[in-house]
Amino acid sequence: MATQAPRRAESKAGQATAPAVRLSGIRRVYGDVVAVDGVDLDIPRGEFFTMLGPSGSGKTTTLRVIAGFERPDAGRVELDGVDVTRIAPSERDVNTVFQDYALFPHMTVLENVEYGLRVRGIGRRERRGRAGDVLERVRLPHVGERRPAALSGGQRQRVALARAIVNSPSVLLLDEPLGALDLKLRQEMQIFLKELQRELGITFVYVTHDQEEALTMSDRLAVFNNGCIEQIGTPADVYEHPETEFVAGFVGVSNVLERNGRRFTIRPEKIAMSDEGGPGEPGVVSDVVYVGMVTRYAVTLDAGGTLVVVQQNLETSSQQALEARGRRVRLSWRPEHTYEIGKEGE
Repeated sequence: MATQAPRRAESKAGQATAPAVRLSGIRRVYGDVVAVDGVDLDIPRGEFFTMLGPSGSGKTTTLRVIAGFERPDAGRVELDGVDVTRIAPSERDVNTVFQDYALFPHMTVLENVEYGLRVRGIGRRERRGRAGDVLERVRLPHVGERRPAALSGGQRQRVALARAIVNSPSVLLLDEPLGALDLKLRQEMQIFLKELQRELGITFVYVTHDQEEALTMSDRLAVFNNGCIEQIGTPADVYEHPETEFVAGFVGVSNVLERNGRRFTIRPEKIAMSDEGGPGEPGVVSDVVYVGMVTRYAVTLDAGGTLVVVQQNLETSSQQALEARGRRVRLSWRPEHTYEIGKEGE
């Protein structure tokens, strides 16, 4: 107990100014594979922060380092100003929600939610009350006596959330929590999660490979690639002003232009396409993909290279869109919609 009191005191003193999560020089190696390579990251309290990247980019390993499930080979992990690098997961003020829910099938929903409170020695009456309150908060007030197998995927995910927040952790870690849900339910849960985070005021650290999830929910996001962070910023900053060619290609779809030895990106929706007599660069529509609300056109420029253009189908039928293949067109864009990037690896 003597070693715990100073830690709690230091935490209270640091909370006023320290970020909820601070990673300094985090490195994690598995044999010859460098999973995380010198990651520095500050996440303020109360932020919805997303770590975005493809499989193997280091985002999940970084999350596990924050949780304490992985010990870094180098670097330091701080929570609310306290160094927790060598502290066990159970002693960190964080909880984790996984993609597979990790619910106990032999327990009722209420028993699952109150499990963490029971481990901490909270009395039956108090833990039942707190578990009931969080089930109300996640909009599942009437399923407490059911078993997880009797619930839908979306309901099980909300039960997993309820179990994670019943202890009121300062940081909630979410590892691809919506990956097992179908598209419609995933979109509904994105809205629900963001509303829940605002309501609770808890710091959310969210891992996903889904760009739409990251752009929809995040206050800020970090784009991971090969164990490193390529860019950190708000969704709008990262989408509209990608700093590397990897970010431009991974976060949404982006065209890369080369002009006088310099490289620029421009998003497909920022390009205007007009008939051949209009202004802009001439080219030929080489491919058309009709996807309902929008159509994607690939245009091969006379000067070389191909640009992707996206247009809304406000008054265009699928047949009209497909008939554009082979048509000569002109492409134009406003200079402020281009953004200069460095070459990959610079």
